[in-house]
Amino acid sequence: MLNYKNDRYAIYNCDCYDMLRNMPDNSVDFQVYSPPFATLYVYSDDLRDLGNCKDYEQFFEQYFEIIKETLRVLRPGRLAAVHCKQLPKYKSQWGVSGWYDFRGDIIRNYEMAGFQYHSEVVIWTDPVFEMQRTKTQRLLYCNLRRDASLSGIGTPEYLCLFRKWDEKNAGLEIPVKHYRDEKECKEQNGDPRNILSLEDWQEYASPVWFDIRRIDVLNGRIAREDTDEKHICPLQLEVIRRAIKLWTNPNEIVFSPFMGIGSEGYVSLEQGRRFIGSELKTSYYQQAEKNLKMVYDEQNAPTLFEGVC
Repeated sequence: MLNYKNDRYAIYNCDCYDMLRNMPDNSVDFQVYSPPFATLYVYSDDLRDLGNCKDYEQFFEQYFEIIKETLRVLRPGRLAAVHCKQLPKYKSQWGVSGWYDFRGDIIRNYEMAGFQYHSEVVIWTDPVFEMQRTKTQRLLYCNLRRDASLSGIGTPEYLCLFRKWDEKNAGLEIPVKHYRDEKECKEQNGDPRNILSLEDWQEYASPVWFDIRRIDVLNGRIAREDTDEKHICPLQLEVIRRAIKLWTNPNEIVFSPFMGIGSEGYVSLEQGRRFIGSELKTSYYQQAEKNLKMVYDEQNAPTLFEGVC
């Protein structure tokens, strides 16, 4: 098994379930990730890959075991943020076309595992871009002109939040505290990295984030092993950034069981947090190692006058 550790992060090229079973209880402060989208994308030919399930029932049977372990390792009172979207139903496969409620099944499985569905953010997506990329029938203008009953709506994305309520450890939670400005932060001996103005909070608290740029991602193409590989783009960095700013303190541990090319770890280090991640596919893990090393080296590079008397 490939792995790399230093004082700020630890990453592993392994199956996330195997890794989770060896992690201590209550050992991470926040979780953020985008799971495999069931049977929609092909990531690898590994039998342990959740993307290789034959159907949604088998996918959630395996994913549920992972969710239970993520609950165990999460600190009491803290949150898990899961990025997802609804998935298409194809007439050739289902006999009908439309949407499958993937988001709803994630919520139901998290609650069955013991999490509380806490809240969610809708991430606006451009229907024109979706039409150009997927050629979905419901967004074709010609169908609107021919038979509008075939037309539909664009597919947004979601960041679903789940909280770990732990009555046995009630009262031991470590709060995530933000400060209005530098003055209040200094008065309370706080960390300046947790200054969040009222204006920023009002923007982040919106139920819909309209300003997430689709191209604000790490480069995932260079981690592909062949041109036929079907892989969704990495999670947008600003989505991860807002989540980490809102729901963690500096130096706390952020965890991603589906690390991919390291987007969650990259932002965690950027924001002064620590990171633990696992990734099954070796080419993605190797790119994640490069991406995390890049931001770590930038933060630890000597200054121009370091060592000068």
